Amino acid sequence: MEGRPGRYWHALDDGRIQCDLCPRLCRLREGQRGMCFVRAHRNGEMVLTTYGRSSGFCVDPIEKKPLNHFLPGTPVLSFGTAGCNLTCKFCQNWDISKSREMDRLMDRASPETIARAAKRLGCRSVAFTYNDPVIFHEYAVDVAQACHEEGVLTVAVTAGYVSPEPREEFYRHMDAANIDLKAFSETFYRKLAAGHLEPVKDTLRYVCNETDVWVELTTLLIPGWNDSEEELHEMTGWVVEELGPDVPMHFTAFHPDWKMRDVPATPAATLNRARAIAGENGVRFAYSGNVHDKEGESTYCPTCGHLLIGRDWYVLSEWKLTGDGACEACGTRLPGVFEAQPGRWGPRRQPVRLADFR
Repeated sequence: MEGRPGRYWHALDDGRIQCDLCPRLCRLREGQRGMCFVRAHRNGEMVLTTYGRSSGFCVDPIEKKPLNHFLPGTPVLSFGTAGCNLTCKFCQNWDISKSREMDRLMDRASPETIARAAKRLGCRSVAFTYNDPVIFHEYAVDVAQACHEEGVLTVAVTAGYVSPEPREEFYRHMDAANIDLKAFSETFYRKLAAGHLEPVKDTLRYVCNETDVWVELTTLLIPGWNDSEEELHEMTGWVVEELGPDVPMHFTAFHPDWKMRDVPATPAATLNRARAIAGENGVRFAYSGNVHDKEGESTYCPTCGHLLIGRDWYVLSEWKLTGDGACEACGTRLPGVFEAQPGRWGPRRQPVRLADFR
């Protein structure tokens, strides 16, 4: 079992160690692994077994994370490792996040190699995605530091299930995050993800109110589970009250997968209804995802309604922002991270071998 020493754990009196990285607080005997499967007790210490190893690298459009207000149109070098600290029955990356086979981690790369590759490939950012970067905390932080030295920004795609102390260190090194607010009920988190809602809400409050990280939210709407009007009203009202009206929300369509193949796909009408409810409660930017919906993908000025950024899947069709990121029609500043001109990456997905950049 390979690995690097991990942080955020302590020894117990009975010879076990406790992992303090996430709210699970796994207590491990020698040789045991945590729920995430990648953090292990070895020789009296915590070890991250996936440091420097990845399930693959790919250049994606930043909108695929999804992030609509962070460097639109630009390419992002994306990668993940294996394992996860939640057990979502609807996981759409289950072959990676649920993997117990370290052989899936085919590509090896140091933090410096990843940063170098991103810069040479013309990527404005690197995304920790496919599985949750919280569980490879030490690797993600080291990669983020190497990227910043090269002028490359960092993006976390995460469920936000992390304890307070590691959370503070983790987000200190992130420039943007898409945080998965899976539902707004404890029952959903407990039954479908084997987790709890409150730690996620705590993370959202912290990142949105106490850091400079640009944050967008994603909720996968699953028919019969988290798509009721009552829950959508409660969720979007909470977001506006606790996080602010300018935090974009992405409502994405569920497709039958992994352990929920008997649940039907989300109708487009459900996404439209969710966006309408969000708007009623003061969310200024609500988007549809996983479906082809030019209106639901595009960005409009919250003051005058002018189309600011048109999107057709991952292609930018319109750009009506001034050089400083304001509406051309009324001058309202669009919240987010924008450059004078958008990127032109489009919908391409380009697999990358990091061995070519060592």
